[in-house]
Amino acid sequence: MGRPRLARLHGVCTSYEPAPGRTVHVGDDTVVAVLAALGVDASTPHAVRAALETYEHGAARALLPPTVVVRPGRPPDLSRLPDGTALRVETGPGEVLDWGLDPSGRPDYAYRPPAGDARDARRAPGRHRPRTAEPRGYVGRLPLGVHTLRAHTPDGRSARAHLIVAPDRMPAPPGRTHGFMVQLYSLLSARSWGMGDLGDLAELAAWSGRALGTGFVQINPLHAAVPGAPTDPSPYRPSSRRFPDPVHLRIEDIPEFGLLEGAARTRAGELLAAAGKLRERVLGEGALIDRDAVWDLKKQALELLWKVPLGPGRRAAYCDFLAGQGAGLEDHATWCALAERYGPDWRSWPAGLDDPRSARTARMRGSLLDRIDFHSRLAWYTDQQLAAAQRAAREAGMDIGLVHDLAVGVHPSGSDTWAQRDAFAAGMSVGAPPDAFNSRGQDWGLPPWRPDALAAQGYAPYRGLLHGLLRNAGALRIDHVMGLFRLWWVPEGRPPTEGAYVRYDAEAMLSVLALEAHRAGAAVIGEDLGTVEPVVRTELAERGVLGTSVLWFERDYTDAAARPLPPDSWRADCLATVTTHDLPSTAARLTGQHAELRDRLGLLDRPLQDERAAEAVEVGEWLELLGRLGLLPEGQANEEGAVKALHRYLLRTPARMVGVWLPDAVGDRRPQNLPGTSDEYPNWRLPVADAEGRPLTLEEIAASPRLHALMRELGAPRP
Repeated sequence: MGRPRLARLHGVCTSYEPAPGRTVHVGDDTVVAVLAALGVDASTPHAVRAALETYEHGAARALLPPTVVVRPGRPPDLSRLPDGTALRVETGPGEVLDWGLDPSGRPDYAYRPPAGDARDARRAPGRHRPRTAEPRGYVGRLPLGVHTLRAHTPDGRSARAHLIVAPDRMPAPPGRTHGFMVQLYSLLSARSWGMGDLGDLAELAAWSGRALGTGFVQINPLHAAVPGAPTDPSPYRPSSRRFPDPVHLRIEDIPEFGLLEGAARTRAGELLAAAGKLRERVLGEGALIDRDAVWDLKKQALELLWKVPLGPGRRAAYCDFLAGQGAGLEDHATWCALAERYGPDWRSWPAGLDDPRSARTARMRGSLLDRIDFHSRLAWYTDQQLAAAQRAAREAGMDIGLVHDLAVGVHPSGSDTWAQRDAFAAGMSVGAPPDAFNSRGQDWGLPPWRPDALAAQGYAPYRGLLHGLLRNAGALRIDHVMGLFRLWWVPEGRPPTEGAYVRYDAEAMLSVLALEAHRAGAAVIGEDLGTVEPVVRTELAERGVLGTSVLWFERDYTDAAARPLPPDSWRADCLATVTTHDLPSTAARLTGQHAELRDRLGLLDRPLQDERAAEAVEVGEWLELLGRLGLLPEGQANEEGAVKALHRYLLRTPARMVGVWLPDAVGDRRPQNLPGTSDEYPNWRLPVADAEGRPLTLEEIAASPRLHALMRELGAPRP
């Protein structure tokens, strides 16, 4: 019984339910390995007893947990503090507040301005503010933010904790809206360098907002990739989630480009010509998007731009950016510089360089100052163009603008794991347990955050990540949002079937998210598809996190036939879509072409005719419902009419956001990503194409009659 108890105390689950009513117990070897990754030895009965004793004499008796969370209506449980304990809060801005305990032992956090506070002068003489009334940006008398909490007991003991004061909910989208979803690399214009870029994103936002009345553009993660050739093209396995990848830059939009002279200008012209050929191969010759080739050209151009002196105003803006980003950017740029010299896997670097705080790394920083400045400059350029894209979206009338995407994790050899090594669980990988759809489970090759390390640091790595992503966003989509509650940890060298769930402090994770979203004024969308604990969706809804509802999955599972869910039974707080980047395009599903594709690649576990028959039944059920609701006047045989009807159906639901997969709008048949494949299919390397598979430029997409016919169904252009 000792090991299960020890596991429970550290958030390690010793069983899980792959399906309702079916429990699977986790093997002892897995529990031991996961606990070891959390710094707990459970390898022998003696070690278990020692670890339990350490816990009982340490964490269990601590006056304060490492991080305390406060939000409206949810004061923290500080029952371990004895009567007479004095609490003091040192706020981020430097104010010191006394925070007493009420008779029940809970913090008395009703709002009482300090003596002489200007807020007192605004109240009529003799009037008292009700205890429930709080100024904006406060919870009780505590300002929103991250502070330090100190406790001093009558018997002389003291303790210190991080204090997170957060709003109760995420900001809500400003009314009902609709917009496009697109993988940015796939959106090439006549000016792209072989893949879509931030200039293309700004153009898409400006055009669609003004001409179509869209309220947002949701894109794939723009996180920094692991360098090297070939680079992993997946945007969901990055080197760093804290900083965007400069491969997305529009080179000509960088102000220093216009200041190039002499040989540098001639060389820039040669690079532009080479980029034109690369673009033509993708758009005109059927070549795949080659991220490495694009980056090779852009990096050469950026080396030229970096040598152009910045004007006084630009220099001041760059210095402000460096100061604002602090040590996080310096670490990332240092990793990039070291990766240029020693390769992209820091685990194979010379001794000492695997530690960003070592003396050897400090010496290397000194010798690599120019390269560190180069990579810092690229981060600044990218941040500026992201800001310009969001500004273009808002100026076009979009209520939300850019919706950025947060991947579930990072590459084990990348920048984030090097700079924040203590925050990640060594020897572990995030994945998914076996379920009805995948009996072998999944291993995504991404090291998980240690929940204990996050709490000890006041969730600083998580806060910094969110702050950076929300700088230039109107909303944030969180991939696998269930990871805020628990993640499936797979020990290195074991199959994904031999993993275990590790729980995170969801109250803290959601409160930090609410705090950063509040500061940015951004909505939050959680990707909650698949097997999700019921309490998770309930908690997310209560905290204002929108869900993700994909039409094909929205069925009434209380009905034995699992018929399509009527539109008025959908949840309102969601982003509703017909498909996503991981699913077949709508045209391919309607025609059965995606079943043929999967059959050619050997992905079916039954004969093609059986697969097509089953999918024809599924599609037929939806088309029958659309016809019954009067949403399919074109008839079931009309493919474009059926695509319109499915989106008309989304408008019948109460969903606050309706997303249109941009390839659907022009009839593209090909999925951007086909789960279960790697080299067998060109995942993450296809440009948006028409129904015949011909790649389309952004200019052609904007002129597409098929797109305009679909978008007229969703709303009128803005006046």
